[in-house]
Amino acid sequence: MGYQGQPPLVPLQRDLDDRETLVSEHEHSRKSCQSAAVFNVVNSIIGSGIIGLPYSMKQAGFPLGILLLFWVSYITDFSLILLIKGGALSGTDSYQSLVNKTFGFPGYLLLSVLQFLYPFIAMISYNIIAGDTLSKVFQRIPGVDPENVFIGRHFIIVLSTVTFTLPLSLYRDIAKLGKISFISTILTVVILGIVMTRAISLGPHIPKMEDAWVFAKPNAIQAIGVMSFAFICHHNCFLVYGSLEEATVAKWSRIIHMSILVSVFICVLFATCGYLTFTGFTQGDLFENYCRSDDLVTFGRFCYGITVILTYPIECFVTREVIANVFFGGTLSSFFHVLITVVIIMIATLVSLLIDCLGIVLELNGVLCAAPLIFIIPSACYLKLSEEPRTHSDKIVSCVMLPIGAVVMIFGFIMAITNPQDCTHGQEMFYCFPDNVSFTNISDSHFQLTTQ
Repeated sequence: MGYQGQPPLVPLQRDLDDRETLVSEHEHSRKSCQSAAVFNVVNSIIGSGIIGLPYSMKQAGFPLGILLLFWVSYITDFSLILLIKGGALSGTDSYQSLVNKTFGFPGYLLLSVLQFLYPFIAMISYNIIAGDTLSKVFQRIPGVDPENVFIGRHFIIVLSTVTFTLPLSLYRDIAKLGKISFISTILTVVILGIVMTRAISLGPHIPKMEDAWVFAKPNAIQAIGVMSFAFICHHNCFLVYGSLEEATVAKWSRIIHMSILVSVFICVLFATCGYLTFTGFTQGDLFENYCRSDDLVTFGRFCYGITVILTYPIECFVTREVIANVFFGGTLSSFFHVLITVVIIMIATLVSLLIDCLGIVLELNGVLCAAPLIFIIPSACYLKLSEEPRTHSDKIVSCVMLPIGAVVMIFGFIMAITNPQDCTHGQEMFYCFPDNVSFTNISDSHFQLTTQ
């Protein structure tokens, strides 16, 4: 075990999530300005989880969903500042060392489990996304039979794993993957532009369900899980904070406020455009809603598929490092490095081949991992460390966040298992066929729907 009476040594880079490596390449060479810190926090939030936000609107009801999205963004803002305050009170500089200092090895072990499960489940979701999106991209190649097994989602998942994600995941130095952050940001902006374009050109032609504008729906807790998955960036907050010149809690608070403001604007825009286009037909993977004959969306699918394939190895890095910290004292021999990497990827691949619905994966990862990392642990650490009076605003909000996080985690998990949502994975939606809905050419976007 990595814990033998002394606090585990957890290098800062081992707390990385899927986009924080942009900072890691530079933090040791020079301090960053506030604008660079804002970019890195925004980049950590605006990632692959954004694709499920329109689905969360369907789960919660659009009006309540927008309110919950603002609420989750506020909690994210508050908890990110709370973690740095906890670090200042305990004299620690990482999430793991803060929890270890506050709750000892049991707390460190619990956090390690969550930090393993979150990227591991994300790896499963990335495989599902890659299989879903790229299979439809290859089907658009002229002369390719849509039923060809070599362009099926299962084959693509295995092929992308063997040829791309596994070799990249075998890197020991995560800094070699640092440019992924910039590429991911650019591709996400492109995807947002495509979703906005189709909201204008395609949305008016999609029939709206009767409950499309209901204020609230029973699956609001599951929607919070999806939103939490999208907003979580707590793994790298200490890393960004440590890169600041003359870092203070006040300066960090300003950076977080600005970062969350930008992030929530983009998230609300994406969630709104995606949901308004398809309303009650919205899928966990928004690209499942678009017709296969849409060439603009095909390009968007390609961009998103590349993004998740490139992001996958960094998630694998995190899971491997958690195992190394807990069981191998933080260091892996070459043999165990390869063995553990292959085992992790093999299990994630097998699970993703068995599950073809992205929505349930986002829900489970949100309620089981993201919720405690955002709601519960930061609040618990601050409440134990702070000597402020009980009436202090930070303690009041922390006391509210902690039980809410527990409710979201427990009831969200129960609802996700007992009340799974329908998933029309791999099926062409009914509105893509002229026999069901009358479509005409849209001159401004050159969009035309045809039967397969």
